[in-house]
Amino acid sequence: MHTLQFALPVQYIRQITDQVRRMNVPLPASFVRNRWDALPAGEVQVLALDVFEQSVQDAIDATGEPAFGLLVGERMRINSHGMLGYATMNSATLSEAIALMEQYLLTRTRLVAVRHQAKGAQVQLVFDELLPLRKVRQSVLEAIVLTIKNLYDYITSGGASVACICFPFEAPCYADLARELFNCEVRYGQSWCGFAFPAEALTAPLAMADPTTLQQAIQACQREMHRMSADAGWTAKLTRVMLEKQGPFPSLNVAARLFNLTPRTLHRRLLEEGTSYREVLDQVRHMLALEHLKTGKLSIPEIAYQLGYTDTANFRRAFIRWQAVSPAAYQSAQTESANNS
Repeated sequence: MHTLQFALPVQYIRQITDQVRRMNVPLPASFVRNRWDALPAGEVQVLALDVFEQSVQDAIDATGEPAFGLLVGERMRINSHGMLGYATMNSATLSEAIALMEQYLLTRTRLVAVRHQAKGAQVQLVFDELLPLRKVRQSVLEAIVLTIKNLYDYITSGGASVACICFPFEAPCYADLARELFNCEVRYGQSWCGFAFPAEALTAPLAMADPTTLQQAIQACQREMHRMSADAGWTAKLTRVMLEKQGPFPSLNVAARLFNLTPRTLHRRLLEEGTSYREVLDQVRHMLALEHLKTGKLSIPEIAYQLGYTDTANFRRAFIRWQAVSPAAYQSAQTESANNS
């Protein structure tokens, strides 16, 4: 299978490289080979997903630190997030800051998306995985959640403490360190990834709010989004079209026409990015299947229909290939975990 590609700000890559150096070990060969120690500042680097995964794993192996992701997340502060961090810092309320994160997080990473949902007297800030992180999933999610939690603490000036952190994997050997770094309860084996905080915090005014600076930062974020859209690879463009489509997914022929290309040209350009139409469709179906099963609003046959499968059996086989369990077993586990959280 061809590997996916995605863009990542050089600042984030430097945080990984600097953490390895800080731990007094030589840079892994993959870092040197990919010249991670010589990337120009202020740029965005396009990485193959498998190269990124291997490099993160090499960092963990070289340092011998299983909590490497947490250590990287801990050292990232508001200036690590570019204009998005600046915009959230100058927001009038937490609700406004979260809306900006939901809209512009893609300018910082395409590994996850963020959304919030009400849960009684609390709000859950949920991180949804957009790309299959496989063996470094835990490290990457820990780094992302910790750095956003630190951003939350900064803009709220500690006035609305996070109730708990939730991770969808089992407790690691360094769970005590995680609780110390997050400075709150950390729950493992949950049905979602993110953190919960008091609902009243959404409308409380933020101390650093500055309307003029906020508008300037939002405009900068908008320019970055437009630039990313113009510069986006064909994989990202096709993924966006599929996610935006209401109804059946466009065929290769229809998608090519939407881009004013021939099917042969679109196929060739996807191959140049290490993927294909079928692989992009498979990844979109996987992503949407997980989301539908988590929300529980549709039955499994309805999900199969929404995803364009001719019958439920075909969907079931595909889901077992993705997750190694059936859709019914996955949904049951999600429901049980949610009831216990």
